[in-house]
Amino acid sequence: MIAEPLQKMIEEFSKFPGIGRKSAQRLALYLFRTGETDFEKFLEAVFSLKRDLKSCTVCFNITEGEICSICSSPKRDKSILCIVEEASDILHIERANEFRGVYHVLGGVLQPIRGIYKDQLRIAELHKRLTEGVITEVILALNPDTEGDTTTLLLVQELDKYQLKISRLARGLPIGGDLEFSDEATISRAMSGRIIVR
Repeated sequence: MIAEPLQKMIEEFSKFPGIGRKSAQRLALYLFRTGETDFEKFLEAVFSLKRDLKSCTVCFNITEGEICSICSSPKRDKSILCIVEEASDILHIERANEFRGVYHVLGGVLQPIRGIYKDQLRIAELHKRLTEGVITEVILALNPDTEGDTTTLLLVQELDKYQLKISRLARGLPIGGDLEFSDEATISRAMSGRIIVR
């Protein structure tokens, strides 16, 4: 029988994406065996994650301040907007070191089966940004799966009233795959070979 504190920790780690029961058990045992100093550093990092991070008020990227470093950077091309599903996708695109524009995080994709509809995505905030007239090109960088493709079609319709160049990432990304699992070279090729939608 497993001690209750260890069991609770295993259950919590099991909730993490991609972490099965065996991995959760290894992580929990690692924390139990770790020294006091390292354990306190781990706890502080966890508390800091919830306490100090928030969503950028412009693009909804993860940031410590009101506006993220990408939105506030004078070196970024504010006329090119890359639309992604989640803030984690920004990390993967930035690793490829190919894109120099700014981002907009939708906060998900259309998934009617799970109750995620147009109104739950940050489309209204996207319209607000587009009416400012700075953006001339939009890159749709959603995952190449059914939900991503459906959301891309919706976005093309939503963007129809604006005078914009619209493109999507080239299909160098595997069908049904996630940006999260793509290497830098694949993302770089997909970004440079993006397909013009309109």
